[in-house]
Amino acid sequence: MQLNCGLCVVRDWRRSDKGSLVRVANNRNIWRNLAHRFPCPYTEADADFWFTLLERVPAPMHWAIEVEGEAVGGIGCEPGEGVYAKSAHFGYWLGEPYWRRGIMTAAVRATSDYILGQLDLVRLEARVFEWNPASMRVLEKSGFVREGVLRRSVFKDGQLIDSVLYARVR
Repeated sequence: MQLNCGLCVVRDWRRSDKGSLVRVANNRNIWRNLAHRFPCPYTEADADFWFTLLERVPAPMHWAIEVEGEAVGGIGCEPGEGVYAKSAHFGYWLGEPYWRRGIMTAAVRATSDYILGQLDLVRLEARVFEWNPASMRVLEKSGFVREGVLRRSVFKDGQLIDSVLYARVR
């Protein structure tokens, strides 16, 4: 898959992205806003594990965000199972040097359009930590609607905080 988003390209990950992935992902400010599966520090072994995981899935649901020929972030979804099979958790991250340029909004819009238009999903859900209003704005500009606050639902970086649930439906 390859989507031209104007400010970036969303495309399949490649093993050749390893150097840029480790360079941008090894950042505490990124780690602080992501789920527990995203490690800090982010090492070459973590990148190898990621690429091996991607090679084992039948259909890619996680993609690289490329700017100026280099992978500088990630975006994707994890479809639900059983009664949740038409919904997916949606997430993304971007290297800190690329923040506040509109890149993530462009990637979220294009990728969520693609997922809801091309895949057998009707709902994307994204949870944002309360201390990340920039990510909330990205979702709102991309057609996601704030559905509620999950009080004291996240324990991250030594703090118990709220998360905010956003969704976009087809």
